[in-house]
This record gives sequence, C-alpha cells and structure tokens, in this order.
Amino acid sequence: MISRFAVLVVRPAGKQSLAAAQEAGGGRSRWDGVLPARKLLVEWPDGQAAPTGYWISNLPATKPVAHLVRWAKMRWRIEHDYRELKHGPELDHFKGRAWRGWHHHVTLVTAAQAFLTLKRLNPEVQKAA
Repeated sequence: MISRFAVLVVRPAGKQSLAAAQEAGGGRSRWDGVLPARKLLVEWPDGQAAPTGYWISNLPATKPVAHLVRWAKMRWRIEHDYRELKHGPELDHFKGRAWRGWHHHVTLVTAAQAFLTLKRLNPEVQKAA
C-alpha cells in the first residue's frame, strides 16, 4: 500500500477534549484553559480529490511520521487477521454456551492459525504448482 501523508499540529476542541484536559490538569483550579496539542495524521492518496483518512495522536512529538502511519494502518492488519480467523480455522463456528467450551474453541483456533501462518511463511515448504 502506498499513499501520501501529512502531519499537522492541532488542538482538538469539544466536550470530550475539554473534560480530558481538565481531568489531567487536576480540576479547574490547576487547569490553565489551554487544550494540549495533538498530532493530526492526514492520508491523501495520489489521484484522490480529497484526503481519505484522519487520525489524531497523542504520541510524543519525537515519533517519526512512519511510526504514526504504522499505528494508523494497524487497524487494517487486525481486521484482515480477524477475517482470516473466521474463514480459515472457523473462529465463529462455536455454538456452545459454556465459558469453558468457548475458551477451548478459541485456544484451538488460535493454535491452528499459528500453525498455518508458520507453515505459510516457512521458506523450506515447497509451493504447490
């Protein structure tokens, strides 16, 4: 995946940001009224008329843009892995009601997925023609 990214420094507004800043400042008496600066990561792929993705980060300012992009795109990897678990080892096929049964099912599905992933990534395994 290839895209263009920009990072802007912003001060988010709204009730949630205000409440979080007041709580972090120890209440109204110690809060100076200035919301903390955050990084806004903007994705604008080539050929698109407008940006396609926005993420606000509270990571330290010293983190490189590549680090922000990696974390922003991590959601895609998690969704891909979850979809693979559902369709491969059939994570969603458990129909029981007991916690113990569900726990056993998830454990076996996770072990099966790990085995399949290691087998797929093993360079010594010959690919079928």
